[in-house]
This record gives sequence, structure tokens and C-alpha cells, in this order.
Amino acid sequence: MNKFSKIEFAILMMTVAIIFVSEYYYIILKDHDRAIFIGLWPPTMIGLLIYLNLKKKN
Repeated sequence: MNKFSKIEFAILMMTVAIIFVSEYYYIILKDHDRAIFIGLWPPTMIGLLIYLNLKKKN
């Protein structure tokens, strides 16, 4: 298994944190629109991570 670089690890940790923030807004604060908006960020961040990995391989 390859080791993660610092930037990859940071992106993964931010992704997990944002998912929890989105759940907090949805379940605790009952702000469904904001939770959905914030919940759309992690797929974008994972896409950035995939792009960085593909660029690093080439």
C-alpha cells in the first residue's frame, strides 16, 4: 500500500470533517438546504484528489 502524501491526507481529513458538518446541519440544526449544499463539497474534493493522483502518475 502506498503512503499518502501530506496534501492527500489533508484532503481526506477535510472531506471527512465536511461530511460530519453536513450531518450536523441536517440532523441537529434542521437546516436541510445548507446541509445539502455542504454535502456536495466532498465529491468535488475527492475528484480533486483523483486528479492530483492521475497527474502525479503521468
